[in-house]
Amino acid sequence: MCDSICEKTASALRNAFVRGDLSARSITEAFFSRIEQVEPSIGTFITLTEEATLRRADVLDKKRASGAPMGTLAGVPVAVKDNLCTRGVKTTCASRALKDFIPPYSAHAVDRLIEEDALIIGKTNMDEFAMGSSTENSAFKITRNPWDTGRVPGGSSGGSAAAVAARMAPLALGSDTAGSVRQPAALCGVMGLKPTYGRVSRYGLVAFASSMDQVGPFARNAEDMAMLLGAIAAPDRRDSTCTNHAAPDYLETLERPLNGLKFGMPKEYFTTDGLSPVAAEALDGARKVFEGLGGQFKEISIPHSRIDVEDGRISSFAVACYYILCTAEAASNLARFDGVRYGHRTHGAADVLEMYSKSRSEGFGDEVKRRIMLGPHVLSSGYYEAYYLKAARVRRLIAEDLERAFDEVDLVFAPTTPSPAFKIGEKTADPLEMYLNDIFTSSCNLAGNCAISIPCGRSPEGLPLGLQLMGPRWEEQRLLSVSHAYQQQTRWHDAAPHHSP
Repeated sequence: MCDSICEKTASALRNAFVRGDLSARSITEAFFSRIEQVEPSIGTFITLTEEATLRRADVLDKKRASGAPMGTLAGVPVAVKDNLCTRGVKTTCASRALKDFIPPYSAHAVDRLIEEDALIIGKTNMDEFAMGSSTENSAFKITRNPWDTGRVPGGSSGGSAAAVAARMAPLALGSDTAGSVRQPAALCGVMGLKPTYGRVSRYGLVAFASSMDQVGPFARNAEDMAMLLGAIAAPDRRDSTCTNHAAPDYLETLERPLNGLKFGMPKEYFTTDGLSPVAAEALDGARKVFEGLGGQFKEISIPHSRIDVEDGRISSFAVACYYILCTAEAASNLARFDGVRYGHRTHGAADVLEMYSKSRSEGFGDEVKRRIMLGPHVLSSGYYEAYYLKAARVRRLIAEDLERAFDEVDLVFAPTTPSPAFKIGEKTADPLEMYLNDIFTSSCNLAGNCAISIPCGRSPEGLPLGLQLMGPRWEEQRLLSVSHAYQQQTRWHDAAPHHSP
């Protein structure tokens, strides 16, 4: 019974609950049984909320029995990345600095889940403060890829992606600052969406790089993705960057046909040694599917996202630009974690300066420290114009490149990652090599556009590969309808790793 319930999609679970075929309690018990079965080998969750979720399930069962209207996610378990605040439940950002922090409020996206009668089952592991591409930077554990536990699930939202892939949750929330939803989605064989900047409120999302952070959903198919995005995309006055316009009904337009939709293939992405042959082959197969549906393809250029390879070393304008801007913002945002008001505080310090220094040294991991130190450097006198100001100008050029591209085409067709999942520990000794996992995803965050990753193939080792579609601002409907059309012709999104039932 547990296996059959956990294999159901989110929409199937909601329908079964609303009809009375399944109780919220039986759904909850099934997923916690599944977590008990596979969590030890994958390391997906930092905090589980079994008792509270079972109580919530009983409330939902009574609500349904009373005949009251049910929310759009009624009875559906959802896993939440541990940088989204949850009232009364620890929110650690996978850092020793916040290992015992219990927020007095919830993030807007979390509140929306509760309002729509979802069942929040726990907080997922991540790279510390969302700084990483492999979920190896967590202070508490390494999350493993359900398709091969010797490999990474991607990051920084690796726990959320692994939870959906391993059928420990049908839906999950993450955050995407340079690809942190799309990249782990691709490596774990699920869907991941980075909404337009401002589509989903950032209230209650612990800030990393505020001008690029965006809450994003994970799901197994486009229908479930539409359900989840529709639930969390709502105006919120507490976030000044959040749109005041209500989100459209994403489910209503899911069946929209392609009708000669134009796809642009950036020559900068497809004529580089940075893209592995196996990923290129999977993308070619996806292109043929879209052509069979009536899609049209043309080569385009987004020159300031150029990828160069020299002496075997890859470089990217977009990645360099991103890492200058994000470290500047991170240094400012993380200044609040000083051990004074909340968070880790060292013991036995001789004075205030020593208390600050030791609290932060003990609380932060190496990658977070690296970015905090780089931030003031790129902003300092003598370096501001050479680094930060130049990066800000390149960011504008990247945004303009994409604007021009969308004058020619409807969507940009691109890889999500350069290759399938790499082995645990393979890139930890070289931060620059790790950063290059974002070569195909960071441009979208710099520009504020929306983008989605869809499973599109397998490597010879059986590892998932992802296709990325980028859209103009506020065009999530198109991304979802195109993804749905693709999934009606393929079965990549239905495949389960060997850790699944």
